[in-house]
Parts: sequence; C-alpha cells; structure tokens
Amino acid sequence: MEDGLVRPTRTERASSFQSLYSVNSIGEEVVDEIGRSNYPEDGMRHRENAGGAARFRELETDDVKRYEEFHTIDWIQDAVADYRRKERQLERRDEDADAEQQSVRPLPVTASRSTSTRLRVKTLDLLDAGQTWIAVTLAGVVIGLNAAVLSILTEFLGDVKHGYCRRSWYLNKAFCCWGEAEGAVCSDWTPWSHYFIFNYLFYIGFAALFSAAAALIVREYAPYAAGSGISEIKCIIGGFVMRGFLSLRTLAIKSMGLPLAIASGLSVGKEGPSVHVAVCAGNVVARFFDKYVRHAARMREIYIATSAAGVGVAFGSPIGGVLFALEEMSSSYGLRTMLRSFFCALVATSVLAAVNPFRTGQLVMFEVTYDRDWHFFEIIFFAVLGVFGGVYGEFVMKWNMAVAAFRRKHLKQYGLQEAVTLAVLTAIIAYWNPFLRLDMTKSMELLFKECDHDDNYAGLCSPGGSKTLLIMSLLLATILRTLLVIISYGCKVPAGIFVPSMAIGATFGRAIGTLVAALHERHPTWAVFATCKPDVPCITPGTYAFLGAAAALSGIMHITISVVVIMFELTGALTFILPTMIVVGITKVVSEYVGSEEGGVADRMIRFNGFPFLDNKEDPLFGIKAAAIMVRRLMTIPATGLTVGAIEDLLAKHAYTSFPVVYDHEACEVYGLIGRRELQAALRTARSLTSVSPTTQCVFVDGQAEIRQSQPQPAVTSDEQVESNELLSPETPDVANFEADRETARTLNLSPWVDRSFLAIYPETPLETATELFKTLGPRVILVARAGRLRGLLTVKDILKYERYYHHHHHHQHDRTDDDHHVTSARPSFETFEHAALGGYEMVRSLAVQGVARYTTSVRRAFNR
Repeated sequence: MEDGLVRPTRTERASSFQSLYSVNSIGEEVVDEIGRSNYPEDGMRHRENAGGAARFRELETDDVKRYEEFHTIDWIQDAVADYRRKERQLERRDEDADAEQQSVRPLPVTASRSTSTRLRVKTLDLLDAGQTWIAVTLAGVVIGLNAAVLSILTEFLGDVKHGYCRRSWYLNKAFCCWGEAEGAVCSDWTPWSHYFIFNYLFYIGFAALFSAAAALIVREYAPYAAGSGISEIKCIIGGFVMRGFLSLRTLAIKSMGLPLAIASGLSVGKEGPSVHVAVCAGNVVARFFDKYVRHAARMREIYIATSAAGVGVAFGSPIGGVLFALEEMSSSYGLRTMLRSFFCALVATSVLAAVNPFRTGQLVMFEVTYDRDWHFFEIIFFAVLGVFGGVYGEFVMKWNMAVAAFRRKHLKQYGLQEAVTLAVLTAIIAYWNPFLRLDMTKSMELLFKECDHDDNYAGLCSPGGSKTLLIMSLLLATILRTLLVIISYGCKVPAGIFVPSMAIGATFGRAIGTLVAALHERHPTWAVFATCKPDVPCITPGTYAFLGAAAALSGIMHITISVVVIMFELTGALTFILPTMIVVGITKVVSEYVGSEEGGVADRMIRFNGFPFLDNKEDPLFGIKAAAIMVRRLMTIPATGLTVGAIEDLLAKHAYTSFPVVYDHEACEVYGLIGRRELQAALRTARSLTSVSPTTQCVFVDGQAEIRQSQPQPAVTSDEQVESNELLSPETPDVANFEADRETARTLNLSPWVDRSFLAIYPETPLETATELFKTLGPRVILVARAGRLRGLLTVKDILKYERYYHHHHHHQHDRTDDDHHVTSARPSFETFEHAALGGYEMVRSLAVQGVARYTTSVRRAFNR
C-alpha cells in the first residue's frame, strides 16, 4: 500500500471472476449441477462485484468471446487413436500371414510363401515409415520451386515500374542488361518516358495497379491469404483449428498476390508470407498420405518442418529456418521433428539453389561476403544499433496495434481502397528518396556491400567529401519507412514485416557506419582509432547496415538465436558472429525493459485478434487454485438410464462439445468423457443398422454390452480437421452385432465411444500447474475431481479467458490515481489518434481527388492542343 493504490487480494479477484464466469459458461437448463459445495481451502466465496463485473463484461464483449469461435484438437486422444491404429494394423498383418500359411499345404511352397509374406510385411512397414520422408521431400521440392518462381516474378514486376527490356519484354533489368559493366548505361533497358514527370506517374500508376490486383484477388477468392500468417500458424500448431487457412486455394492466391504486393512498393515483405505459403504447401502435399490425414499430431510435424523450410528459402538459411521454427513457431519440438525440419529446409534450399533464380549463385539478393575484420572499439557503436533495434521494435508494435484497431473499426469493408491508397501514398513519397525508391531487397544489397568504388549508388561509396547529405538521406529513409511500415503492415494483401524491418535497420546502421567512417577520415589520430591500420579501410559501413538489420529484426520479432544464425548464413563471416550476438543481446534487453507487453509482433497480433493460444515462453503467476476458474455447473450424462430421445433432446438444446459421464448424479463419480460428435455418430450408425426408437435405453459403461467393439472412426486433419473436441473415436459398433437383433435394439451400448484416458486434477491444484499440463500434454479438457467425484472441468479457453481478465484487471489497477482510485484507461488517447487519423485521411483524400482532377484536365487540354 506504499503507492496508495487499492488492490483486491488474489482471493477477491478470483471470486469476482468465478461469480461471473460460472454464470456465463452454461445455458439456462442443466442436466446436473456440480460443485454445490464450495472449498474453504481455496478461498472461494460467491459474491457480486459490480466494478469487476462491468469490466469483465466489457472485456468479454471485445475479446474473450472470440475464443468460442475456435476449436481444439485433443493431442492425448490423438496419440491414443494413433496407437490403436498401429495395433490394429499389426493384428491384421499377422492374421493375413497366418491365413496365407494355412491355405497352402505343400511344405516347400509353404516355406516360400512364408518368406514372401514376411517380405511383403516388411515392405509395407518400410513404406509406412517412408511416408514421412517422402512427404517431407515432396513438400521441400514444392516450397523450393514456389520460392524460385516468386523471386523471379517479384523482380520482374518490381522493374516494370521503371521501364521495360527492348529486346525481350519478359526480362527484368538484371537479365536484360546481363554482361554490361556494373554502373554502365544499359542500352537495352528503356524507361517508360524520357520525361521525369511521366516516369513518376508511371511509377505511381503501376503501384496502384499492382496493389489493387493483390487486394482484389485476396478479397474475392481467399481472405485468409491477407497478412503474414505466422500468428495463425502458431495457433494451428498449438492445436487450434482454422478451416481453410491452409487450403490449396489459399496457397494459390497468396502465391499470386505476394509478388504483386511487393512490386506495388508497399512497405511489406515476403519472408513472413513465405512461411504461410510453405505450410500451405506442406498441408496440401501431406493430404495425399493416409498417415497424415488421420493423425493430427503427425500433421503438426509437417507444419513445423515446412515453416522451417519457408524461412530457409526466404533468407537462404536452412539452419536459421530450423532454429526459427524451434524458437518462434513450436511449443513442443522433439528431436524427430528437428531432423525432419532440417531435411525439409535442406531440400527446399537445394531446389532453390538448383533453379538459381538470380543466375548469380545467390539464394537471396542481399547475400554478401565480408573480407574485412572489425575492431574492438566499434562495440560502442554496435551497442547503439542494439538500442535502436529494441526501441524500434516496441515503437512499431505499439503504434501498429493502434492502427490495426483503427483499421478494424473504420476500414474493415474498404480493404481494396486502403491498399491502393497506401500504395499510392508510398509511391508518391518513396520516389524522391533513392533508398526508398528501390525494392527493399535491392536496397539492402547495396547497403550491405563493402565499398569497392565500382558501384557508387547515391554516393554510398564516394571517397572523401562531406557525408552530411548521405547521412541525412539515410536517416530520412529510416523515419519514413518506419511510418510506412506502421500504417501498411496488416492491410488486406499478403504482407510480412521481416524485410521492411531489416531495411529500416540497414539504413539506420549505414548512417551510423558512414558517420563513424567520416569521423575516422577527419580525425585519424584520435586514440579510439589507434588500432586501425594506415593503408587499409578501418571502418566498413556495410557491416553496420548488416548489424542494424539484425537488430531491427530481433526487435520486431523478439527472437535471438535464429537471427544470429540467419545473419551468419547470409554473410558466411565467422568473425561477425560475436558482434551480431552482442547487438541482438542488447536488443533483447532493451525490448524487455521498454516493452509494455511480452512477445514479438506475432504474439501481440495473436492477443489483438483474440486467437486462443497458450504461449510456452510465458510463465504466468496467477496465485489461485484451479477451482477458482473451473466450470462448476456442468452437463453430465448418467452411465445408465438415459434414452435415445433424451440424448437427442440434449444435443438439440445445448451446443456443448463434450459431456462428463458419471455413474449417478448424486455421487458424481466420474467414469469418462464423451464428445458431441461421438454421440451423434453413434446414434446415426445405430439407426442405420438396426431399429432404434426414442425409448431405447443407452448405457455408457462396460459390462452390459450387447454391441462389441470393431472398426475405428476416422479422424480428419488439416483444413478439414475435426472440430475441437473432435474426438478421434476409438471404435464403432459392428454391423454383425446390430443384425443380431434387427427388429428392436432394447439397449444401446455406447461405452466404446467414452474416453477413459482423461486427465483429472484436484480442486486445490495451482492454476499454474494446470496451465503447464495444457502446454505439455495438450488435452482438450481436464476434469477437476476429488476422490473420484467430479467437481468441475477446465479447458484451454477457460485459462485464456482468465488470463485476459487477469491482465485487464491488473492493468486497470495500475492505472488508478492516488486521489480518486478510478480507472483511467488509454481510451482517450486512442480516440485522439482516431480523430486525427480520420481528419488526416479526409484531408489527404480531398487533396488527392482535387489534384487528380486538375492534372486530368490539364492533360486533356494538352492533347487537344
């Protein structure tokens, strides 16, 4: 209480949440009510809290209810189902082998048949095991070919804005001028006009055309193709289903829209969307293999492996891609998954190298090689780059979230218009700056290079003279690109933030490097430059651009190890590993210090969009028991006594996806869980095989079975994944068993559909422990019981809801003042930004319309004359 703030205790906070959550979690009618008694030991007391209720209802309306739109996969049930499939597969093979041996009587033939059977079984086993490597290899080939095609298209469309090749219109500028001396005038490359103003207008017109085409195909054919896709893929790998996000249509539209979006000049990159494209390719390829279609956990391995390949082809860094998947994408990363990720990334980068899209042997345009070493005194300036990376990342993420909120509220229906407006605005501004006019990859290629005076673009390598104009141009490019990234990232086109951030860091780093080099040229006798050799350039500004790009990438994504490895693979310079580690380490410290939230831009977009995701990197401290937030009033099903009609009424009235099965309502002794999908499938199968009336009794326990166990119920993954709870049914009734009493089935045994492999914890279990169980084991539901008696249940969504409520409540408590202890939210500042943005947008729009009208009139008059 030293700060004068009034804060509720953990018990009061949990009580406030429980009183609200227990009401909002169930319908009006219940079959049974669990948890009639409270638990004194966990401090739960049901009481109203008006202030907390108002805040939670407001939060639930905006954020928490989004969790109900998603469905989860139960990894435990998926593993159990896969084990049963393997067991049945082995049993069938043994039965086939025994039947074949018994059907052949002659001894010599029997021996030969036995040998052939064993060979056939081993061959089938080998093919089953080889499906993984075949799928990974094919996915890598598709990813590599797709990356090569995207690189060629992006280069061609980017150069079309400046001119065309006279002898072969389909060639970009590099191929059109192949063989020409670097920096010399290319006679075959022709600009659109000999007048500057018309070239300027062509540049703007192509930017508008490309952005409109990208936004249009995304809006009409695959809305999921917009954005980066990394946030959604992290949720899918975590076990949440998003139908259509990894479909073939999304793959095709994103592959077509990505070169258009990059060529339009928008301050977006292709490296983030490359991960989405790669995972889509892996999903499409894996669907041809039965091993993956029926097994969600194995499909998750494909997603992780292909995400590593996507980063590998984007940066020409297969090892960096594997580490990126380990650090950013996956919460569970085993050795088997790492090997498959490495192999997939290796195949993809090998295919890209074989295609050689740039005909230079480079996998990416900004790949460079450094021959010079660095000096120890430069660590001081490297530290400046690290600080810049941390501040840049937090600044961009904070204001990009504000722009995203504005976009969601006012521009949701105007994605096409927004993309065209941003592209035109970017083209109008960027054309006047030499480092903004170029494509970002070409710009980084120039900024990273060592100066050999053969290519002196925009005075980067001019010897001697004043560097003030160059430094000012680089800093202006840094500021303008940062503002353009803030307003562009998140628009309705395929858009990433990796390369734009690296380009911003490169321009700032080159400015710092140029400044240090200028200081050395003017004051070579300073003590700080005492270690420099007299006949060799002491400072290499390109290395500062390289380290600035690493700092900005680390600051925006909050990744460290993978950035160091990616930058090392880009340069191949062992001597610059230590400076890169220093810069990235300082960036990480600064990001953690100045950041208001945890995680990089992908994690914050997950929270902003309300995606249900438990981040394995976070270690929350709630300080309450599981009983505080568990669902106490449940829909339970008795083991015996319900009729088919009662079950159908239950499914019709309530949308719950799973139901605890108890022996009786009084004792509430839990027997297992049964899913909604399983109940519907069981009733549908029984009705098709025998006569089932609404009065038919149902049993959910073993011992009274009139129906024996038989074939498995198939499970579906990828973009046709089973919904949440989606229960991978262990067995289904046998046809022969139903036919034993075709006239009337007096008792329907549903015990094969009941899941007995559920997890249960005590009510006193800390919520942190339950959270770790969800993260590590991946169950969909955890039952809360004492001595076998059901008290409630927990789901991932329950923890996410409370986590949101906890952070929201904690934020409001810290915003109270010492005088009135009232909540002061950030809403006024957002409204100020909103009004200012609206006013600026209207002013720019009116000026643009007037300017276009005047220009059209003048051009018409000129043509008439």
